[in-house]
Amino acid sequence: MPGQPDFALREFAAHPAQSRGRRHAEPAAGDRTEFQRDRDRIVHSNAFRRLMYKTQVFVNHEGDHYRTRLTHSLEVAQIGRTVALALGLNETLTEAICLAHDLGHTPFGHAGQDALNHCMRNFGGFEHNLQSLRIVDELEEKYAEFDGLNLTFETREGILKHCSRSNARELGAVGRRFLERTQPGPEAQLADIVDAIAYNHHDVDDGLRAGLLDVDALCTQPLFEIPYREVTNHYPRLSRRRMVHEVKRRMINHVVSDLIAESQRRLDASGAKDADDVRAHSERVIAFSSEVAAQHLGLKRFLMAHLYRHPDVVAMQERASDVIQKLFAHLSSRPNRIPAAFRDRRGVGPDSSVDQRMRLVADYLAGMTDRFALSMLEEIEADVEARAGLK
Repeated sequence: MPGQPDFALREFAAHPAQSRGRRHAEPAAGDRTEFQRDRDRIVHSNAFRRLMYKTQVFVNHEGDHYRTRLTHSLEVAQIGRTVALALGLNETLTEAICLAHDLGHTPFGHAGQDALNHCMRNFGGFEHNLQSLRIVDELEEKYAEFDGLNLTFETREGILKHCSRSNARELGAVGRRFLERTQPGPEAQLADIVDAIAYNHHDVDDGLRAGLLDVDALCTQPLFEIPYREVTNHYPRLSRRRMVHEVKRRMINHVVSDLIAESQRRLDASGAKDADDVRAHSERVIAFSSEVAAQHLGLKRFLMAHLYRHPDVVAMQERASDVIQKLFAHLSSRPNRIPAAFRDRRGVGPDSSVDQRMRLVADYLAGMTDRFALSMLEEIEADVEARAGLK
């Protein structure tokens, strides 16, 4: 098999030949491992391509250089692959999980998710991790013999980072750990923590680029202050753009090096003989040291206070929430506005339950890009104005 050779995998890593399999049986992947096949299916999915036009922090049209959900996912995968190789975990499985973890995100980032969850509060709610699993299990339309992408258990396990107990009961084997309070496999643990590394550090970069974060204020955070002093002392004449990049590079290197060292220590101490031993362990084995964990949490809290709650960002979030709520209200009262193929594909019609009809609206809304959502709302509002003018 091509890709990472078996001898490079530690005993507790996910071995493709030992996968728990797919929901629908398929012939072997041929020249690819099962996890390579998963990765390739994710990259070729419609949901993955739409991430290009979905907000990370700044709405897509605010600027060409801000992160989108797509570039964020690629950055998560790059960090994940680096750490996986260093720890002897399965690089390709890690990459697949990282690339798929945000497939279910709404337009307009967390503001869009919160708004859609509010709209769906009486119909089961909305959560993007569960939606990501729904996309790969049901909503993608690529294959003749099954709905979704039919990914392996291990990739699906990593995609589902969070889940309520009520939802977990409906998900079979992949939801069992939320009921039994066990850990996910090591690659899933890794994908979760490198997601946090990527958004913490790259949001610093985007916040500085937008002029919403201040270097002096950031210097209250050890993760930023230490490399900042190193860079400015060694390169006093460096341009601001290069300085920011050099600091961010050193920040990421610091936390990744710590993650590798601490995770290696925990894995060795655990005595795990296979991935199921990792799942049964009392705590996660892929983790920062206590010192870096505190620094990382401090930076996260700083960003919450100074970036995510900045008046300019809050204004964008309020506008985004308004767009989602208006679209939901319109589509839930006029389901015929949803393309017939989309409705028919999900078997939703006039005789369907309210919950089914509202879930159809949520699926349609969650799949929109920022620009499609804005365009649809403009079209709806133009129609309303035109009708009002005829009265």
